[in-house]
Amino acid sequence: MPDSYRTLAQAALAEPPKTKGSRFTGEAFPVADEAEAMARLAAVRKREHAATHHCWAYRLGPDEQGVRYSDDGEPNSSAGLPILREIEGRDLAHVLVVVTRYYGGTKLGTGGLARAYGEAAALVLEKAPKTEVVLRVPVRLQFAFADTSPAMHTLGRFDAEIAETNYTADGTEITVQVRRSQADALMAAFVEALGGRGMAEHASD
Repeated sequence: MPDSYRTLAQAALAEPPKTKGSRFTGEAFPVADEAEAMARLAAVRKREHAATHHCWAYRLGPDEQGVRYSDDGEPNSSAGLPILREIEGRDLAHVLVVVTRYYGGTKLGTGGLARAYGEAAALVLEKAPKTEVVLRVPVRLQFAFADTSPAMHTLGRFDAEIAETNYTADGTEITVQVRRSQADALMAAFVEALGGRGMAEHASD
């Protein structure tokens, strides 16, 4: 299972040249979940209430789950699917793209629509800055004060961030956020480095 994904660092807007009089505007947003995606879509619909169509697609997880798209009244698969293909082609996750169309008086046909919606989506996705999000899980580590040096040395070998530190009469307890794929290896290395004296376990979020 992937432990990171590429998404957008911020929202973006782009508008390609008109196609036979029709105006297509692409907007792209980073979204945490379906609820945020639908809220973003509703805001675009409200702002651009005079538009003919608001076609959209989103992809949430880095796997193939959490995918939806809509042609919003355009011919079947002529709008939402081309938008989704642009998101998938860039391997982006947690991204919503809305392409708003103002009809220009000339029908474009299914092929022409697919190209126009795909081009608007591609343009805004190329413009939007990207970022990588690392998926982390919490791990709790406990060790005596005398074992602080080997404990911290072991921690430094992994992609881990200290989230919380507590001191007790017996030693130190820290909770770290570690890259998901490294959690089990970190716990095993920690126990080995301390000769079995420390404790390492998955912690709840």
